[in-house]
Amino acid sequence: MSAHSASPEITFHADHSGGTKKIWRTFWLLSVITVIELAIGLAIYNIHKGEAPNHTLVLMFKGVVCILTLAKAYYIVSIFMHLGDEIRNMIMTIVVPLCLFIWFIIAFLWDGNSWKNLRNTDAGSREYKTEQVAKPAAIEKGAKD
Repeated sequence: MSAHSASPEITFHADHSGGTKKIWRTFWLLSVITVIELAIGLAIYNIHKGEAPNHTLVLMFKGVVCILTLAKAYYIVSIFMHLGDEIRNMIMTIVVPLCLFIWFIIAFLWDGNSWKNLRNTDAGSREYKTEQVAKPAAIEKGAKD
């Protein structure tokens, strides 16, 4: 028997420099996106502090923040949860129910908002006024003045 009982495969060290480089690249990308989101949030805050805020610009900034947030979520799921290395069917098994769940949340928020608006403007919350108009007396045929 040999003096070394360990197999030769164990003696080779794995090279993790490529994975480390990928993680650092993702870290810097997520950091830059976060700084951009914070800058946009500060811009929205300053726009609202003004006397006449531009609502279209604020809505556009909020849309950009949503897109950047989705990009961050994609990178987190792809890199740190290793979903980017999976086959397409596995990715779709996770992404399609997620999209349906997001749609579900949006639909319920939309419906709740419309219900709140309709509830606050129903007929029961307004004063009901009726007006009676006096009708002239009916004249019978054959009646004399």
